[in-house]
Amino acid sequence: MEEDYMRQPSGYEQEDPSLVCKLTKTFYGLKQAPREWYHKLASGLRKIGFAATKSDVSVFVKIVDGLQTYVLVYVDDIIVTDESSALVTDVIAKLNKKFALKDIGYLHYFLGIQVTRTCDGGLVLTQQKHVGEVLKKAGMVGCASCHTPLPSTVKISALGGSSFYDPKLYISIIGSLQYLTITRPEICYSVNKLSQFVQAPLDCHWRMVKRVLRYLSGTASYGLHIKQDFSMGVNAYSDSDWARDPDDRKSTSGHCVFLSSNLIS
Repeated sequence: MEEDYMRQPSGYEQEDPSLVCKLTKTFYGLKQAPREWYHKLASGLRKIGFAATKSDVSVFVKIVDGLQTYVLVYVDDIIVTDESSALVTDVIAKLNKKFALKDIGYLHYFLGIQVTRTCDGGLVLTQQKHVGEVLKKAGMVGCASCHTPLPSTVKISALGGSSFYDPKLYISIIGSLQYLTITRPEICYSVNKLSQFVQAPLDCHWRMVKRVLRYLSGTASYGLHIKQDFSMGVNAYSDSDWARDPDDRKSTSGHCVFLSSNLIS
């Protein structure tokens, strides 16, 4: 950890004006603040029996009498879930002794993802608000909708067109669309294809981005349905076209992985 110092604050000066104050706590905005916060939170979770998973250090798990408790951490936003609501309450109470927590009840919104519970115990994950923000950024609020993200017959090339007037806007919209693929897997191919041209976007590429946005405008409420399914089978599917890229003749591959009936990748 780096050591940080600050000048003496006004009204609290000591006799020697050259003296400085050594910071003993990290502040928001310092480079090491996220790291120090993670170590502090992880230490508190370990003390109550949690351990970080090997696949994702931001996911902590605790097993008591065969019941699993999960804690998902993103900076200071935390999700706690369990097979028993009593265990969730216990974890929150223990964490509240060390950290100032605000329990907002059932999960409704997390990192731009809206969570809606279904009557059969499942969840629907949507990003309707994020779609609206992307449309506003692109100046396409209220635009006419279309039925597909991209036309299946069009081959998009890096050559043969005039440069797009605002490359920064193109990059910004593509970045927003990439985050949207979390709950909208059907646009993954379209976004991946259009991401290949962020270095030098053309007007024709921007027209294809607008086509994706028109599709999203008419399907903003669509999302990912996570069903309650206790059969933990894993099924994976993959496919590839053959030398379809008009520029370098490379192939494009794709895959999807299901845990039971739920799409997870």
